[in-house]
Amino acid sequence: MAVLIALFKTVRPRQWLKNFALFAALIFTGFLFHKGAFGLVVQAFLVFTILSSITYIFNDLLDVKADKQHPYKKFRPIASGELPSSFAVFVLVVGAFVGLTWAYSLNYFFFISCLVYLGVQVFYTGLLKKIAIVDVIMIAFGYLIRVYAGALVISAHMNVWFLLTVISASLFLAVGKRRGEMTLLMARDKKLATREALKRYTEPLLDIYTAMFATATWITYSLFTFNHPKIVPDGRALRLISELPRTLVSEKWLMITIPFVVYGIMRYLQLIYEKNEGESPERVLLSDKPLIITVGAWIVMVIGVLYYVP
Repeated sequence: MAVLIALFKTVRPRQWLKNFALFAALIFTGFLFHKGAFGLVVQAFLVFTILSSITYIFNDLLDVKADKQHPYKKFRPIASGELPSSFAVFVLVVGAFVGLTWAYSLNYFFFISCLVYLGVQVFYTGLLKKIAIVDVIMIAFGYLIRVYAGALVISAHMNVWFLLTVISASLFLAVGKRRGEMTLLMARDKKLATREALKRYTEPLLDIYTAMFATATWITYSLFTFNHPKIVPDGRALRLISELPRTLVSEKWLMITIPFVVYGIMRYLQLIYEKNEGESPERVLLSDKPLIITVGAWIVMVIGVLYYVP
């Protein structure tokens, strides 16, 4: 039982939150209530849960010597000895086989996206995370490939503005992660820095990157909502609003979700700069009540607009 608990800690279950990005294409292309498409994306989500989990095992196995010398990372299961390396390797191999086999059974192109994801993670862990700027791009690519994988498994077309929004938001989160790490580093001790790439960044530079991608995110999302076509999905649920005056009838209803995105970005920036958070986007998203409410309200509004407003 102790080994299983250690394994659970190693695979970073909080990181599974990132895999919900696979549902983006499903929602924005109008197939949310299509049972076949929804089922495929759920399976794709589980596949990426397995694959993303084994990448953390690979990371901890590769960095075990460095982690043992780190004042905080030395408590990680593999570094501390709670999780035997031999068992971790076994889980890694089995997880890769099960995940890729499952992916291939769903869709050939989805399978390719999974291979690309694993390949990028291997190169990132072994080399790319040490190269400034490239490390941020690779973190962002992890979000992007998830969105693409979710679209590929159901053969959905992604609007170009949606794609640009995903790229901008991914880079914003990635840079925000580095800015949060820099803040923690300044607050504690620079000698504790284990990321080679972090030493190549300065606070002013990260501030510029953060502002640049924060602005790009809400602008590209605004253009996406403005250009988004009206969706009439197969098997849609009953409309909540059956009659509206012509004054209020519009295909641009999705634009009313823009304020939620703007507030969410501003709140995230506040957490990075005022509360010294941001080094772990998923932790922030799960712990900050205003951000949780904002994201929840945004999801409800998006689904309401795309599937219920006539």
